[in-house]
Amino acid sequence: MINNPQLYVTGVLNGDRLTLAKTITLIESTLPKHQELARTIVNQLLPHTGRGIRVGITGVPGAGKSTYIESFGTMLTKLGHRVAVLAIDPSSTRSGGSILGDKTRMERLAVDPNAFIRPSPASGTLGGVGRKTRETMLVCEAAGYDVVIIETVGVGQSETTVASMVDFFLVLMIAGAGDELQGIKKGVLEVADAIVINKADGDNLLRAEIAQKEYQTALHMLMANSPNWSPPVLTCSAVEGKGIDKIWETILDHRDKLTFSGEIAEKRKTQALDWMAFLLDEGLRQWFYTNPHVRKALPALRKNVEEKKTSPTAAADSLLSFLHKQGAE
Repeated sequence: MINNPQLYVTGVLNGDRLTLAKTITLIESTLPKHQELARTIVNQLLPHTGRGIRVGITGVPGAGKSTYIESFGTMLTKLGHRVAVLAIDPSSTRSGGSILGDKTRMERLAVDPNAFIRPSPASGTLGGVGRKTRETMLVCEAAGYDVVIIETVGVGQSETTVASMVDFFLVLMIAGAGDELQGIKKGVLEVADAIVINKADGDNLLRAEIAQKEYQTALHMLMANSPNWSPPVLTCSAVEGKGIDKIWETILDHRDKLTFSGEIAEKRKTQALDWMAFLLDEGLRQWFYTNPHVRKALPALRKNVEEKKTSPTAAADSLLSFLHKQGAE
């Protein structure tokens, strides 16, 4: 099976979970032969993708992302949906593997036959987003998962990377932790399609309602990300399961409005082109640093820059000149 792409394609389209897992392993592999095989598989699966709802979820530490996703995902499977959760983990600096146990964090969802959870190492990619998450998302859609959730490792500038690959971007917050508005960056608010205040239960209910009003005020100060959608601020209790259905209704309302306006289709086209540009940039960077002339000259130039014998500009021009010479040849 390892060298036969058709077996992978057939298995994925038949919804075989083991084949899906093996396909994702190929996609995440750094071995050239695996990368080539993965590209072939993804290209063949491409016509069978695009019908799912893609949801990105991020949040401040302690916001209860895992509990929320489990409650949300379980509700969806009960409604008849098939849910894939791609949980982007911090990477082990030594092995590059995932170090958070997503299936132990979402025990109920992990054993649900209509759910598929896949921890994916971030591998140092900006935003804690696995470099291959987009391809993995497409493969899950081809396998029949009509809701794909991408969970990220926190709130920060890089979480906008996740927003650039999903249809709906949800920011999970909590109240009562102090400095709520300081705990989230403006860039994340600007790409949010909804803010949800979790843990709105018990003694925290009043604080959650106050935080809801604060975020509503903050969002009014920002320019809307879409001409057809104003991001709402909602409250929920993932532990008690309250308000989760309202969030799903909001996601469906968002999809209907943006589908009717044509914005979703245009958004996905733009996302695909942006991803191609990103891969080109990444590929050129890798190609540059593996160039034998660059590898040979780089150590001495770095030392000269550190010792102020050469300016950074001159050093960069010197390195780039190797590529100009190659192009001329």
